[in-house]
Amino acid sequence: MTLLWPHMLGLLLALPLLVGIYILLLRRRRRDALRFPDTALVREAIGPGQRVRRHVPPLLLLLALAVAIGAMARPTAVVTLPTEQRTIVLAIDVSLSMSATDVDPNRLVAAQEAARAFVQDQPADVRIAVVSFAGTASVVQAPTNDREALVAAIDQLQLDRHTAIGSGIILALATVFPEAGIDLEAAVFNGGIASQRNRAGATPLAKPNEAAPLAPVEPGSYGSAAIILLTDGRRTTGPDPIEAAAMAADRGVRVFTVGFGTPEGSTVNTEGLSIFMRFDEETLQAIAEVTRGRYFHAATAADLRKIYQDLNARIVLERKETELTALAAAAAALLALAAAALSLVWFNRAA
Repeated sequence: MTLLWPHMLGLLLALPLLVGIYILLLRRRRRDALRFPDTALVREAIGPGQRVRRHVPPLLLLLALAVAIGAMARPTAVVTLPTEQRTIVLAIDVSLSMSATDVDPNRLVAAQEAARAFVQDQPADVRIAVVSFAGTASVVQAPTNDREALVAAIDQLQLDRHTAIGSGIILALATVFPEAGIDLEAAVFNGGIASQRNRAGATPLAKPNEAAPLAPVEPGSYGSAAIILLTDGRRTTGPDPIEAAAMAADRGVRVFTVGFGTPEGSTVNTEGLSIFMRFDEETLQAIAEVTRGRYFHAATAADLRKIYQDLNARIVLERKETELTALAAAAAALLALAAAALSLVWFNRAA
């Protein structure tokens, strides 16, 4: 525990002074009592229990003052608290085909505009991550509530060669479940997606680099996270996107696919070559269907807003620095009330 205003504890030095004043008042009252002709009769009337009981309200009041001074020092501690959490991963295609101009001004800019509007429109409890993919996938921004950092991550996306939609889905899934042991490299090179599909994550009894087997759940049943895939849907390399979607379905995570492009396609000029890029809408529809998500064509911010409305908050335990001032002040108030109540009930007067 730490104190934000430790100098306030200097007020505790006043407590011994209050104790001294209380003792002086008791002695004065005792001298007044000696004026009675029969002090033994008075003592018998008071009784030992009554003599002890009369000190309880002042003691509680003293404790209340001590706790109140502690509250003024603003104590803080690292505590584990239950918090509500929702996570959305934006997986954005940055392949060269996203420079096609069949969507104005081009597919990538349209995807960035939709993603920025979506980020700015989210409730404060929704954490968002950004994953980009071309020939491979990378986490551009880890899950965060910082909207400015997310917008900056979206703005810095750069085009690259090839389109590995499956890699984007797998890395987005690993971002949702960071402790599940999902390895994109292993899914691409070492045994394929089948080697990763049944991994549920490490357990206390598991050996290093091993994971417990996954028990698949109902597709779409995991209500605390979702993946939004923004792409033109045409895969050129990497894992099969339908198989990658099956990994998400096994964990109940829905993948909402957003397609940018027209069925007619468009021509892209790259490295002096003119290449025709066709929009693969069928693949995106299949990914959404496998995971019980939805498919949107060239979605607007209003379309994307419907996605987070279906997400349920997940209760997680989170360790964070918490100020305990209010709790200490409430404890001081309760002690003071108890002192007053006992004084009124026992002696029919204030302490």
